[in-house]
Amino acid sequence: MTDNSLRTKPPDAHGVAEDPRRNVEFAHAPRSYGRWVAWIVVVLIAIDVLWNVARNPNFEWHVVAQWFTEGTVVKGLGVTLGLTLVSMLLGVFIGLMLAIARLSQSQLLRRLSGLYIWFFRGTPLLVQLLFWYNMSTLFPRVVLGIPFGPEYMSWNTNDLITPLTAAIAGLALNEAAYMAEIIRAGLLSVDNGQAETAQAFGMSRGRALRRVIIPQAMRSIIPPTGNQLISMIKATSLVSVIAMGDLLYSVQTIYNRTFEVVPMLMVSVIWYLLITSVLNVGQSAIERYYARGTSRSGSATKRRQASGEEKAIPIVNQPTRSQKEER
Repeated sequence: MTDNSLRTKPPDAHGVAEDPRRNVEFAHAPRSYGRWVAWIVVVLIAIDVLWNVARNPNFEWHVVAQWFTEGTVVKGLGVTLGLTLVSMLLGVFIGLMLAIARLSQSQLLRRLSGLYIWFFRGTPLLVQLLFWYNMSTLFPRVVLGIPFGPEYMSWNTNDLITPLTAAIAGLALNEAAYMAEIIRAGLLSVDNGQAETAQAFGMSRGRALRRVIIPQAMRSIIPPTGNQLISMIKATSLVSVIAMGDLLYSVQTIYNRTFEVVPMLMVSVIWYLLITSVLNVGQSAIERYYARGTSRSGSATKRRQASGEEKAIPIVNQPTRSQKEER
């Protein structure tokens, strides 16, 4: 007895055997040969590009290996990571305050936060860094006192605005404008009923925001925030124009002495790629953490569907109403 004879269904009421090829029990997805061909072509092109880059003597890979972990480069890498961490934390905190102000019932707070976001998103980051670095030209002294009244304390602007403080101020204040819109969009993604329910249980507006709204909004806030963090890593390279010793500035200092421009730039490129790769892994882990409720409910639904399919009788095997009447 052949395999086809085993799968052939018995004759129906009219004495006609059912064709097994029309039974959905044995249905399967069609094989996509075009997809396999596309994968093979892409892999071959990638291997060819990598092979040509690796064998190109103009990249001077031995120079890249020599300077990759050199002390000056590693120190500049530490400055880049430190700037990214401090500026991102300040940007998220200030952005959260701005987002709450944008959603507040006070028209003054909404206007002020909107003005801040308009200004810092509408001007280039490089220009902002240069203005902070040259702040002493505009304001030689920083004064603390009552407007149009007595002055209590004053400082020399050059003592306060160093390359480090100018870099942190420029990066953090610029990042806060973008984070404000990201956080505001995340807060708006939460249903209004959540806040109303929290207030019905006696929670204050601030507590409902901390305990109910923000945790649910994190699932919408985390992906764009991860993108902003990766952008911040690359934006720190702009502080080299104000003589801040970050990774790019360290690399530039070296190739200005050795004239090995391309291999030193490749050192910075590889370091940036490594950092962003690690951040991508961390972002994925955080996204899974905040989406665990959704993933759990989705997997439970799939399990229920799978168990229901096992117990269900295929529709094609059930006799029709006409067949029942004939029987």
